[in-house]
Amino acid sequence: MTRNHTNASNTTRSNNAVDESIAHLIEQAGGSPHSEFLEEMIHSTLRLVRNQTSRGDVKILNAALRELIYAFRIFAPYRGTRKVTMFGSARISEGAPEYLQAVAFAREMSARGWMVITGAGEGIMKAGQDGAGRDQSFGVNIRLPFEQSANEVIQNDAKLITFRYFFTRKLVFVKETDAIALFPGGFGTMDEAFETLTLLQTGKSSLLPLVCVDREGGNYWQTWDAYIRGTLLSRGLIAAEDLSLYRVTDRLDEAANEILTFYRNYHSSRYVGNRLVLRLQHVPAVEAVARLESEFRDILAEGGFSVGSALPEEVEDSALAGLPRLTFVFNRRSFGRLRQLIDALNRL
Repeated sequence: MTRNHTNASNTTRSNNAVDESIAHLIEQAGGSPHSEFLEEMIHSTLRLVRNQTSRGDVKILNAALRELIYAFRIFAPYRGTRKVTMFGSARISEGAPEYLQAVAFAREMSARGWMVITGAGEGIMKAGQDGAGRDQSFGVNIRLPFEQSANEVIQNDAKLITFRYFFTRKLVFVKETDAIALFPGGFGTMDEAFETLTLLQTGKSSLLPLVCVDREGGNYWQTWDAYIRGTLLSRGLIAAEDLSLYRVTDRLDEAANEILTFYRNYHSSRYVGNRLVLRLQHVPAVEAVARLESEFRDILAEGGFSVGSALPEEVEDSALAGLPRLTFVFNRRSFGRLRQLIDALNRL
């Protein structure tokens, strides 16, 4: 046997031994229906050994993973409850019109059975928790050299999570929510606004309602919207359909209705192979489906719309098995138009 064959044989035996050890370790820890992903994660970790990854890089990966694991555990018991993430400035004082608008918005959403996710600092963050109440609030805090210890509303609550990294914190803000409400703010709020819009525009996040809420008579978001239209849209840097990804209002009832109406008929979505599956609350009429297929043919990569029940591949989503489905091959490009389709389904 040649040296190369010997090395290859030794590597195979070594890999098999590692695979068996990993599988045994997962089994000893209690087993998991997702063991294939856990095995892959452990293999990825072991590649850090082979790559001689630096201590600093390993510390970043370790801290990020621990933060996400902890956050997922905190949110897990509440997965069946709709939530709205509120973004806005920590520097808006209590009693300011924007603060009071945020309190009223959070109170309204809480009364509708929703929970609020926001930071744990002052300003709009505290307003959200003031309005929703401690029991209906999550505090997603960030460790900074200044600002911000948790405010007294959410301090010491089991649903308070403190992050070291902005990227893990922002992931949780978007992953765990069903809607986003933006209130006036500074660099951080703009960052959150544009990152969320980018995720929606590119399909890296499931579509959800995003509403920009100002104080009554305020022009903060109107000025922002004028920039979007007058600079980005006019120069062809975004498409006209992208304007459907957000709404601007200074009225509390419009802000709440924008979110609640999004889920009037539409429930959720997922991909099965090359097909996009929209789960609905009500079966649309045959003639309505035909009309929508004609109106939205531009977003179809092939074929047309199909109405039916849950697909076999959706077996893990058993809680949603009874919902009707609208299924089609989406071009995975026109997400503003997809939002317009969801709006049309909600109007049926």
